[in-house]
Amino acid sequence: MEYRHLGRTGLRVSTVSLGTMGFAGTGWASPVGHIDVEGARRQLDIARAAGVNLIDTADVYSDGASEEILGQALGPNRDQMLIATKVRGGMGEGPNDGGLSRHHIIEAAEASLRRLGTDHIDLYQLHGWDGSTPLEETLAALDDLVRSGKVRYIGASNFSGWHLMKALWASDKGSFERFASQQIYYSLQSRDAENELVPITLDQGLGILVWSPLAGGLLTGKYRRGQDAPEGSRRFEGWTEPPIYDEDRLYNTIEVLVEIAEERDASPTQVGLAWTLAKPGVTSVIVGARTEEQLSDSLGAADLTLSDAEIARLDEASATPLPYPYWHQANTADGRSSDADLSLIERHLNLD
Repeated sequence: MEYRHLGRTGLRVSTVSLGTMGFAGTGWASPVGHIDVEGARRQLDIARAAGVNLIDTADVYSDGASEEILGQALGPNRDQMLIATKVRGGMGEGPNDGGLSRHHIIEAAEASLRRLGTDHIDLYQLHGWDGSTPLEETLAALDDLVRSGKVRYIGASNFSGWHLMKALWASDKGSFERFASQQIYYSLQSRDAENELVPITLDQGLGILVWSPLAGGLLTGKYRRGQDAPEGSRRFEGWTEPPIYDEDRLYNTIEVLVEIAEERDASPTQVGLAWTLAKPGVTSVIVGARTEEQLSDSLGAADLTLSDAEIARLDEASATPLPYPYWHQANTADGRSSDADLSLIERHLNLD
């Protein structure tokens, strides 16, 4: 297992992390899995043996039950793992039971600590943007949690580019704790993050944690052109994230993915994860699994390094046209690009 620094921090995290949306798996999370405490312990044992040191959860996963199961499953081994959780979603029916107000952040952090059975959260992430709360209020609350020792690092998730830059500017201006990372959706199925979020990461020194790097199972090789979704899969049960806008491009990508997997005696899952891990700015991919076999398969990606030629084949199959103003910026870069611009320019060249 390789370990990469989380942004500009000294914290090193495994390139593959364990996701826990399937722990409990109730309500809207039910298509992801129904893993109980014993099942969670087995997954943690498998992950720990492979070198995983980061576990990702959120308070809204099964209304807190995911955090509870994680806390019970870790037990006395809690300090062997880094715990990342999130705040923003509604945790009750009251008007202040969600969002990113100081009131909710402090209350939610204390509740997560209780459910996890720990005295600190290693990475506390904003689960989305809250346009109705002043950023300074949100950032000051996070800063207080860090200064109190209850939170070690903070991050953002699912922010747009301007959201992220505005938050980083407000942190610098107010001398608040700065985001160490952002957790985003990024995969061969959708490379939208390359337009703004990846360049911001490179420019601002953040780490990228990738959620759903297999596109909700679409990149595992079990979905093929002209075939129905496999029974028991997320899509079969009505799961709609991520949305599919171009089926032909998706299936063309899957065909190349399967070809490379067969050539490398690897699984499509491992190839898809290895592609994401090869991309600039990516610190770790978060993998969840319904079964221990699925988890072991995903963890195998940590030992797979794709060649430049293999990455180029996957890049070509999954490429989408650059939107404005990025195609114009790539055309007029004129040798005056920064490191953060390079991935955008290279993507443009691959399309030509």
